[in-house]
Amino acid sequence: LKQPLLMHINNSVFLRDNALVMIDRRLLPWQTIEVTGHNYEEVAKAIENMVVQGAGDIAITAGYGLYLAAFEAERDPECSNEEIRNFITAAKNRLLQTRPTGKYLALLLEKMIKSLEWEKKQYSSQLLQTINRSIEKQQKRSQLTAQWASSLIEDGDVILTHCFPGAALLYMLDLAREQGKRVEVICTETRPYLQGARLTSWSVSEMGIPVTLITDNMAAYCMNQGMVSKVFTAADRIALDGTIANKIGTFQLALAAQYHRIPFYILGYGGPDRSCAGGKEILIEHRDPREVLSFNGINISGEKVKGFYPAFDLTPPQLLAGIVTDRGILSASKIDMYWRLPADN
Repeated sequence: LKQPLLMHINNSVFLRDNALVMIDRRLLPWQTIEVTGHNYEEVAKAIENMVVQGAGDIAITAGYGLYLAAFEAERDPECSNEEIRNFITAAKNRLLQTRPTGKYLALLLEKMIKSLEWEKKQYSSQLLQTINRSIEKQQKRSQLTAQWASSLIEDGDVILTHCFPGAALLYMLDLAREQGKRVEVICTETRPYLQGARLTSWSVSEMGIPVTLITDNMAAYCMNQGMVSKVFTAADRIALDGTIANKIGTFQLALAAQYHRIPFYILGYGGPDRSCAGGKEILIEHRDPREVLSFNGINISGEKVKGFYPAFDLTPPQLLAGIVTDRGILSASKIDMYWRLPADN
C-alpha cells in the first residue's frame, strides 16, 4: 500500500539548490505545489502563513530557515565572524516569533544554536548536521510513540481524531493493522484550515484504512450514537501538570468524550516541556480574525462581522485517559515522570 506523503517530513520539506522547498499543505490533497524559501525571512513567512503545519514539521522547517541564514552570511566575503554570528542570532529570534504556542520549534532552534562550535566556522554545515539528526530522532520518536499507542487499539475500534496529529497516528494505524486489528477513523474537518479534512483523512485513506470526515460540530453526536471508541489527538505543548495545548477544538472534544465515557488519549511524542509548570504559562497564538471569515477564499459573512481566532486551546489533565510518549504511556497527572522512563536509543 502507498505510504502517505506526510508520514516522513523529507517528502514535503527538503533542500534543493541551496533553497528550502516546502509542499504547500494548504493546497493538499488537490494540488502538490512547491513553495520555495531562499532565505530565513521567506521561510518564516511560509510558517506564519501555514504552508507547513504540524508542530514537529514546523520545527524542522524553522531549523532549515536558520541553516539558510548561516549559509547566506557565509557567502558574503565582507561579513566578519561576529557579523555572521549576529545574523544567525537575528534569524533565530525572527523564526521564534512565527508560532509561539508550540514548544518544538523553540527547543530545536535553541539546540541548534547551542550545538554550534563558533571557532570552527562552517556554521551552515554544523547546523545541517543537527537538522538531519533531529529528523532521524523525530521519525524514530513517531514510530516509538506509535508502538505504545497501538497497544491501546482493540479490534473493531473507531478512532476519532482532530487536526493532523502527525506521523505517530499513521504509524499507529499501520501497526494496528499489522497486528490483525480492524480499525476505522473519523476525522473532524478542523476549521478554518481544514487540516483534518485535507491532511489527516487524506493520509489515512491513502493507507487503505476506512475513514469518514465530519464537520467539527458533529463529534458529540457521533459519540452519543456509539460511533466512537477512542479519541486520539496530538499536543503542541504539554505542561508539567498535564495540561495540553492543541488545535482549537480539542478541549470541547475532551469534554464530550468525558461525558460519553470515551477514553481520550494524547500522542505526546517527546513528553512535556520542562520549562512549563502549568497551562497558565502557555501563550495561546491568536491569528488574523479574517481567517475565520472566509472559506477557501470566499467570504462567508457580512462586512461588519468580526472574527475571532485563537489557534489553540488548553485541555486539563483530568479529561485525559493518558499521554502516549516515545517512552511509554503515562497518566496526564504524572507526565512529569517522563524522564524517569528508560529511553529507547
